[in-house]
Amino acid sequence: MTDEEILAEFRAADALLEGHFVLSSGLRSPRYLQCARVLMDPARGARLAEALAARLPAAIRESISAVVSPAMGGVIAGHEMGRALGVPAMFLERPEGVFELRRGFRLDAGQRVLMMEDVVTTGLSSREAIAAITRAGGEVVAAASLVDRSGGTADLGVPFFPLIRLEVPTYQPDALPPELAAIPAIKPGSRAEA
Repeated sequence: MTDEEILAEFRAADALLEGHFVLSSGLRSPRYLQCARVLMDPARGARLAEALAARLPAAIRESISAVVSPAMGGVIAGHEMGRALGVPAMFLERPEGVFELRRGFRLDAGQRVLMMEDVVTTGLSSREAIAAITRAGGEVVAAASLVDRSGGTADLGVPFFPLIRLEVPTYQPDALPPELAAIPAIKPGSRAEA
């Protein structure tokens, strides 16, 4: 898939939002990608995951024996990537504020894992997920995401393969441009308050 074909999938799902958004990192942005909407259609999710799986170098792709993703946002993306790679997909949860495998999920010592996200902005959640996978005995050989919003700056400590890189401006809450400061902020992601 080309970048334009990938963006067409997001547009068709009404997943590109405009406004004033509080990201899970605490940063603010005038645009938000609601990956849950793009993954709502199983056929669309499968197409995106298959395109991303095809971009992984063969040596990495063939070495992966499990996909692990952080809940909530990464669950469907991880499941679709597991399907595309033909390996089990598991997810991490934060019952006490720190990622961990639950629900009977487990990794064998040294099991080679792809950590899969929906969107990476700062890489904080990804690094926390990678640390949890390592604590659980897995070896994270690579990370992947549908979207890299970091501007190429996210250092996850492992090879990182996004389906698409999008340059979307982000701002500290105390350094908003006037046009963004004039709009009420909403928190649309998985850490949004109910």
